Amino acid sequence: MKEMNDQSSKNASPKMFATGLGILMATLGSAVGLGNIWKFPTLTGTNGGAAFLFIYIACVILIGLPVMVAEQALGRSARGDAVSTFKKLAPGKLWWIIGAGGVLAAFMIMAFYTEVAGWVLAYIFKSLGSGLLTSDQAVTSQAFVDLISNPVQSLGFQWADLLITGAIILLGVSKGIEAATKRLLPLLFGLLVLVSIRSLTLDGASQGLAFLFTPDFSKVTVNTVLDAMGLAFFKLSIGMGCMITYGAYYRKEQDIPATASRVVLADLAISLLAGIAIFPAAFAFGFEPAAGPSLLFITIPAVFSSMPLGSIFMVIFFILTFIASIGAQLSLLEVITAYLENTFNLSRKVGTAITVISLALVGSTAALSNSLLANVKLFGMNFFDLFDFGSSNILLPVGGFFITIFAGWFWGKKDYFAQVTNDGSLKNSKVVNLLFTITRYVSPVLVLIVLLRGLKII
Repeated sequence: MKEMNDQSSKNASPKMFATGLGILMATLGSAVGLGNIWKFPTLTGTNGGAAFLFIYIACVILIGLPVMVAEQALGRSARGDAVSTFKKLAPGKLWWIIGAGGVLAAFMIMAFYTEVAGWVLAYIFKSLGSGLLTSDQAVTSQAFVDLISNPVQSLGFQWADLLITGAIILLGVSKGIEAATKRLLPLLFGLLVLVSIRSLTLDGASQGLAFLFTPDFSKVTVNTVLDAMGLAFFKLSIGMGCMITYGAYYRKEQDIPATASRVVLADLAISLLAGIAIFPAAFAFGFEPAAGPSLLFITIPAVFSSMPLGSIFMVIFFILTFIASIGAQLSLLEVITAYLENTFNLSRKVGTAITVISLALVGSTAALSNSLLANVKLFGMNFFDLFDFGSSNILLPVGGFFITIFAGWFWGKKDYFAQVTNDGSLKNSKVVNLLFTITRYVSPVLVLIVLLRGLKII
């Protein structure tokens, strides 16, 4: 507990997290995102409730946790960005391409993720008006269409989101990322609890809880297992350089396996809490659960407008959803900014400016994919879908696969153990040995399956 409560030193490096709590909050912030609000609860409910949870937790143990630990260990060992880490640990080899793929993936994800975060930001303001106060999903659907088809609003809110996250990154690791996540994550949790309590007090809420938590093994299929594997991989910000970059900012005494385990458990708790906040209310008013934008921007406004004081809780909901997006965006922005700083010897200010401006320009193509550029397609996809597919279905699983190969076979057991046991000072050798075995033999196979599914080969 001492580690979790230690105070930031006045002499702490600006390129290091200052406290154990800060490390946990920043890393958790990276894992928590918009997927916690809609994707995880919906997948859980439609794939057998508690039955899916059991499978998901098993997949986290076999994929998410080992890869997260490996990435953090690699980052702390090299004290570099996603690219320089591999150059330091494998000089003269081509392993650095893995890191370069992570930087590219982070950039592509931010190009479209900022647009979705911009929609959430817009809905905070829309919720303050009367336009969304209706239980008619045709009206809420049209309001969403009006937003995404308006190029001025799409670009404006995307760029506003970029300025907010860029301003935090500009402040640095401890004063920016750590300080922001230490304040925002507890606020996120508190707001989720508040909305959950309100949701549970509604008549008919028990149906929503049953949807989430009643085990229904009849719904478990091969696709259920594949969904759980994919979620375990994508949900925890692995394969995109985030954990390598954050690992470089970890203190030498930080217990990496313990930190990663806490992140996984806290991320799961937030996801389930989001489900408790949403689905009891949805079922109470007769709304069917749905995933993606239709849940966030069409169903949710209709649900909250149906309940007493719903307008207040709708504003709170979109605020907490935007907060959830911030932590993930900070880690992605930091991957790109850290790479630019280290590779081109740039100042923090210049690196951040280049990152934000580049994303504003490239991301605008995603923002305009439903308006001015709706008819512009590459490989049959608009820019929004192209960035999503290229990063999620190709770059992330390819990166995750080769990271497990690198950590398990090239880097090897000796260096892995030195980092993950803190040179033997932590009495966790049995756990570390299990993690290494999974990283070497099991995780690569499962990540490869995730890749093949993303490419629709299986």
